[in-house]
Amino acid sequence: MAVSIAYKSKRISGRGGYTLTELLVVLVILGLLIGLIAPRFLGQIGKARSKTARVQISNLATALEYYQLDTGTYPATSIGLSGLLSSPPNVQNWDGPYLKTRRVPDDPWGNPYIYQPGADGIFIIRTLGADNREGGDGENTDISSADE
Repeated sequence: MAVSIAYKSKRISGRGGYTLTELLVVLVILGLLIGLIAPRFLGQIGKARSKTARVQISNLATALEYYQLDTGTYPATSIGLSGLLSSPPNVQNWDGPYLKTRRVPDDPWGNPYIYQPGADGIFIIRTLGADNREGGDGENTDISSADE
């Protein structure tokens, strides 16, 4: 019987497995790969959000142009972009809604777009970027309809 016990213990210890060193090497390699790939991937997400903001601003600007063609003026600051969805009081010939959505979209970072009507029929729609502050670089750059 002692012979069979020795045989079983030898068989158990002869199993294939990974050593702690091998596992650590694999983890280091995975860490290096993630360190190289993650910044590039995250950079692409930031570029996609900036492109989305530019497209949304362009769509809002087009809707404002249709609003102006129908009513003869752009929405007042107090009305803002919500005038594209429902008829503001005391506005003649409103023929909206001018957006396909039920609400004015927020920028890709979750902040409302800034609408500023100006003199001589000029308006500006802008977003302050990811940091929601003036200025910045990369994903924090301000994007405006005046840039187009």
